Amino acid sequence: MEEQAAYRDLNVYYGDIHNHCGLSYGAGSLDEALHNARLQLDFVSVTLHGHWDDMPRADPSLDYLVEYHRRGFERARAAWPDYLTATDAANQDGRFVTFPSFEWHSMRYGDHCVYFRDVAPPEIFHVAHIEDLRGRLRAHPHPSMLIPHHIGYRQGFRGINWEAFSTEFSPVVEIMSFHGASEHSEAEPEYRHAMGPRDGRSTVQHALERGQVFGFIGSTDHHSAHPGSYGYGQIAVWAESLTRAALWDAILKRRVYAITGDRIALRFALNGNPMGSVIPYARQRQLELSVDAAASIDYIEVLHCNRVIRRESVHRGALDYSRPLKLRLEMGWGELETLFDWDVDLRVENGELLGIEPHLRGHDIGIPVIDDVTPCVLSRLDYSGGDRFRLRTKSPRNASVTSSATQAITLHLEAGAQTLIRGAVNGVELSLPVSDLAEGARSFYTGGFVSPSFVFHRALPEAEYRHAFALSHESAGAEREWYYARVRLRNGQWAWSSPIWVEAPV
Repeated sequence: MEEQAAYRDLNVYYGDIHNHCGLSYGAGSLDEALHNARLQLDFVSVTLHGHWDDMPRADPSLDYLVEYHRRGFERARAAWPDYLTATDAANQDGRFVTFPSFEWHSMRYGDHCVYFRDVAPPEIFHVAHIEDLRGRLRAHPHPSMLIPHHIGYRQGFRGINWEAFSTEFSPVVEIMSFHGASEHSEAEPEYRHAMGPRDGRSTVQHALERGQVFGFIGSTDHHSAHPGSYGYGQIAVWAESLTRAALWDAILKRRVYAITGDRIALRFALNGNPMGSVIPYARQRQLELSVDAAASIDYIEVLHCNRVIRRESVHRGALDYSRPLKLRLEMGWGELETLFDWDVDLRVENGELLGIEPHLRGHDIGIPVIDDVTPCVLSRLDYSGGDRFRLRTKSPRNASVTSSATQAITLHLEAGAQTLIRGAVNGVELSLPVSDLAEGARSFYTGGFVSPSFVFHRALPEAEYRHAFALSHESAGAEREWYYARVRLRNGQWAWSSPIWVEAPV
């Protein structure tokens, strides 16, 4: 796959900059959150719940909601100084990057997360109006950002207020979290949280039609000390290096995109410019797009002014041992009421393990409360190269037949017809030929009927998880136009690139 010139000097890094632990309302410690983040992320911000001025205090039926928020904010205020110290101590440029942040709730303006690059203020801001919040950020002498969250709710019900939106501190908006996707009012995943459904006037496509310019990010908003919890949302950043300064600069330039769970290396360029760019008018537009994913690609779409102008479907192919393949192990299921402990110790024989990608979930909680007894899922992954790894994690049973609480890991392999996966999963001894997975999955049980179980999914040839194409497009529009790309994987995971805008002709 030929490298695009627009991304030649850049690397893609994956993070989660909006998630929670027990320092406000939620479960788990900051140390546990940072530990889990290091397992599958390059950078993180563990967010404290900060303030909500216009809470619905007049409704007695919502007293419980007001109370757990009030107590959470008190806990966050007390924790803030030590939190800042711990967040800075965890930052290691080049290895693992951290940013401090707090969340500001508002019925009127929608929720926003406030970020600081290097130095945060000594206290969380308590203000009622969005312009007052921006005023506090202007007065803060160090770089800061203000990123809208779960924007898709109706305005006035903690959805975004586009009339009050400004790009001054908000180069990007969060279009994906556990609340769902806010691309448009029919996007997947749906909004199913108790806070309500989406409103089309709060989505990104509506704002793009209004002429707004911003990039797209995802975050989990997970509340149990598990940043990057699989399937909830993450941010991918094209940056020059893994440092606070480089990541921050890339976000300011909107060189970012949103993913739901699987890592998807998405390159999208227009006339040689990367995602997030605003370029001069050109009637002829040459678009380039490439995808390298952790699972089979279903389709890739390019949109122009919110309309699909190209869809590339990727079909199932035969296993090709001359090229690298990917193999996913997934664990969970069963009827146990408690968390189940997994111990996976595997090696590759007669082949080469090129790398691994964990897809780990934290324990989900519904309405987060103070002093919650929800257990934190704390995983351990031992792998530093070579052909062997060990993963210890936990899984609950699936909450319903339409939801998944499984844990997984994907192996990137150089393999041949004689390659074996050897070792044990919870004492179940394995000697599994990769060739047995050429046509379909193989499943195993840790005990008898309805015991927790695991599955090796079908081995994927490179042609299913890597794809690239170019597209020529011509337009003589009189107004500023925009393009973006979205990717759907066959397992239901997604990616959305930030747009590229073409200015109107002079």
